[in-house]
Amino acid sequence: MPFESTKKKTDSHSHVFYRKHKRPKPTISHGEGVYLWDTDGKRYIDASGGAVVVNVGHGVREIADAVREQAAEVAYAHATMFTSHALEELAAQLAARLPLPDARLFFLSSGSEAIETAVKLARQIQIARDQPSRYKVIGRWGSYHGATFGAMAVMGKPSMRRTYEPMFLDMPHIPPVYCYRCPFGLTCSECGLRCADALEEEIRRQGAETVAAFLAEPVAGATLGAVVPPDEYWPRLLEICDRYGVLLIADEVMTGMGRTGRWFAVEQWDITPDIICLGKGVSGGYLPLSVTAARGDLVETLWEQLGDFNHGGTYSHQPVAAAAGLATIRYLEAHNLIERAREAGETLGRKLREAFGHHPHVGDIRGQGMMWALELVADRETKEPFPPSAKLAGRIFDHAFASGLIVYAMSGCADGVAGDHVMVAPPFVVEIWQINEIIGLLREAIDAAIAEVTAGPQ
Repeated sequence: MPFESTKKKTDSHSHVFYRKHKRPKPTISHGEGVYLWDTDGKRYIDASGGAVVVNVGHGVREIADAVREQAAEVAYAHATMFTSHALEELAAQLAARLPLPDARLFFLSSGSEAIETAVKLARQIQIARDQPSRYKVIGRWGSYHGATFGAMAVMGKPSMRRTYEPMFLDMPHIPPVYCYRCPFGLTCSECGLRCADALEEEIRRQGAETVAAFLAEPVAGATLGAVVPPDEYWPRLLEICDRYGVLLIADEVMTGMGRTGRWFAVEQWDITPDIICLGKGVSGGYLPLSVTAARGDLVETLWEQLGDFNHGGTYSHQPVAAAAGLATIRYLEAHNLIERAREAGETLGRKLREAFGHHPHVGDIRGQGMMWALELVADRETKEPFPPSAKLAGRIFDHAFASGLIVYAMSGCADGVAGDHVMVAPPFVVEIWQINEIIGLLREAIDAAIAEVTAGPQ
């Protein structure tokens, strides 16, 4: 459907405060499936689901209708005063799928809020257990958990922490599970899960009586780029947490709701965390919505010992957002999109390896389901990254975007400063022929960006 341009690209006269103010931003018009169009009629393949958010695809009428119908009935009711049918049904549908016994769900608007809620919940559960000295939450370097102070204290992305470090109470961190760049300089055959044992060492170093929880992404998200751990890693973490009375929090904001080819990434290791955080795909991007889910017995203990949960938010448990989430679940199931993410994801991974497996500047190809990443290196043998000054990830994004391809390009994966990777995580409705087009355009963008970097000053 042709659209005439009605608005100019964003410029210096815009009153909108953008995060990346120098990047020109076309005005979005509409979307359908894996595509977006701007008001100039240019088409983009959304090969990253935005920020790995869009799982069901753009332009799903069933979700839009559900949002409209709920908003027409009632748009807002404060969570301390009312519940809603949409909220109760969404909670029931998620609880039936979550790998948590008798799950209890707290609804918010963003992944950052879900993490903040999980951290507060872990603290209050430990108090309810008569363990008031437990307040520390151990995180991992190379992780992202959100933009609020509590989330930043636990996350391990130096570039986003550095400015604000004097303003929050920092938390302990352990090295990530990152086999391509093992923090301990070991190989997979000899490591003995050294990265998992680091958790026990840190708990003992801090004093188990001070540690409330351990928080990590089941599959590393945007900071490291789709790093899948060895199969024994998460069961070992759970065993360590249980032994020391530490709550295990799984950050499934990016991986949950089918992104790895299962409803939740932790299912592949058959483990039961204490708390799971969801966001992004829980509403498919149609409205801001996130969830902090906990084991029912833990919440019951909190209620019995402390009464109410000391936390809240104006837009928590929002009925219109809940309607979007419920419609998203129904669409995922009606179209078998979780299974599709797994099967089409295997094809995506295979085609990425075929296209880039021998590329002189692609060091690692990793991922699972509909969540993959390419790590770019200056030298494949030494794994030396390109210098940060080259801004390779940004160049790749710019070249891809100019050709109508949207990818999630990030920097800092090697050591927190250097290292570039590109994530490919399209909506689950992507077709094989569209995957081929994505890979072709991505190859052109990578080669063009590297040619600029290696050409040097002109």
